[in-house]
Amino acid sequence: MEQFEQQLNNDLHQYLLSLDEVDDRQPGCPDVEEKWETIAKAYLPDGIREFQDFPSASLGWMMYIGMAVAKMWDTEWEIYGNIEDLYAYMRDKRGYDAMDEYIREEILLLKGDDYKQLENLVGECASRVHNALVHQHLEPGTKAAFNGFVSCLHQLYLMGAAIQLKRMGYHMTKMN
Repeated sequence: MEQFEQQLNNDLHQYLLSLDEVDDRQPGCPDVEEKWETIAKAYLPDGIREFQDFPSASLGWMMYIGMAVAKMWDTEWEIYGNIEDLYAYMRDKRGYDAMDEYIREEILLLKGDDYKQLENLVGECASRVHNALVHQHLEPGTKAAFNGFVSCLHQLYLMGAAIQLKRMGYHMTKMN
């Protein structure tokens, strides 16, 4: 599964790099990365339930969550960093189905073309990851399928954070 996750990382990174949405060097933001495990555990029941009928939403929402956590880190981390369940905090504002809109409107403060462009970008990334997962030919309901799904969510979360960090002016360059 490590190899699959690395392939996802490489594919998403190259795709986002071609659109100038991320830097060549992938960011390290320990505060955001440390929230991954608790967010993933809280998200999995909803994400798994929705995956069957809405795989792109189930995957894409995690990219929005990564963006939201990066934005929270940049603005008021002393508050947000202490919220025990950041996923429930975001989901419960408007419900699971409208979480993407909540994040784009209320956290990322997007409107108009920027709002729509991000929706398209996340949709394309979710579609790419879903396609890669399908091509793994994992039997549904197995531990391997579960681990593949979690790998997809993890990479989307990290890339969401990377996109948002770059949009906020954090540029990852090699130190001399």
